[in-house]
Amino acid sequence: MIEEQDPKRLAQMALVVLLIIGCIALLLPFIGAVLFAFVIWMCSWRFYAEKLLPRLAGRDTLGASLMTLGLVLVMLLPMLFLAGSLASGANQLIDFLKDYLEQGLPSHAPSWLSGLPVVGSEIDASWHRVARSRAELTALLGQLVAPARQFALVLGGIVANGLLQLALVLFVVFFLYRDGTAISQALYVGARKLGGELGEDMLDKARGTVVGVMLGIVGTAAAQGTVAMIGFLIAGVPTAMLLGFATFFLSMIPIGPPLIWGGAAAWLYNDGQTGWAIFMVLYGLLVISSIDNFVKPILIARGAGLSILLIALGVLGGVLVFGFIGIFLGPVLLALGDMLLQRWLREELDT
Repeated sequence: MIEEQDPKRLAQMALVVLLIIGCIALLLPFIGAVLFAFVIWMCSWRFYAEKLLPRLAGRDTLGASLMTLGLVLVMLLPMLFLAGSLASGANQLIDFLKDYLEQGLPSHAPSWLSGLPVVGSEIDASWHRVARSRAELTALLGQLVAPARQFALVLGGIVANGLLQLALVLFVVFFLYRDGTAISQALYVGARKLGGELGEDMLDKARGTVVGVMLGIVGTAAAQGTVAMIGFLIAGVPTAMLLGFATFFLSMIPIGPPLIWGGAAAWLYNDGQTGWAIFMVLYGLLVISSIDNFVKPILIARGAGLSILLIALGVLGGVLVFGFIGIFLGPVLLALGDMLLQRWLREELDT
């Protein structure tokens, strides 16, 4: 009888394994968006369940719709607006290069270029040669057109993919809100069956770490966007509020804010405001970008209850291994590992 059951049990196990592999293969292209939807859901679930849902008399479909609409207004519409601004900036750059192509370069290079040590004389000589020859200028600009077009195509693809991923995140998070109570109960039941009290503690630790990381990222982004907007207003940069908002969004990536304040400094210099351009560069380096280096680890460490070292290693390692979603996965994995290690050490000491 036991021999007859063994092949049947093996077949059942193989079927379960194949089913799991098939589900993972189907979800793999969307795993980043699904995980990010879970991050948003976990961070905002308490507000939704304790504040919004009771006021709607428990109508979860309406509540999920309102929460998703709020996320659309906060996340998707600004991204569309920023994409339109990038397209407008690309058109302005094309018009700027077209003027040089039609009118030619000035006869003398800017003093800050020709005055550079070691390479200044070479730049000045090349500038004079190109300025005297329309053919060389056309050839030079022609060499820049292909990389610029390729960069624009890549940037457009990134923006389009980001918008699609964000739309998928909003689609998934709607169902997480609507069925959140059942999903939450299922997660705790599964954690209890797999690890008992330890499983529940690990689930709570993972949620607390994710919320702490999100608060640190959003808090740092808000601080960077605010101080950036103040700097833009002081320097007289147009559309300072829009640029501050762009800094808020782009602070999620390491090189995001320098693209904004660096572009503002370039605009100020091109407008003849050299002093304000220098101020913008110094303000960007010393104030805007320094917030990310000092404030973010402190906020995340306080919110997640982890040391700054674990947070820094988790964020950096997570980004290298998992991409953007690794900002959340890295600290969570280290937090769970630290929790298991501390519990094991306590048990060893108790015995």
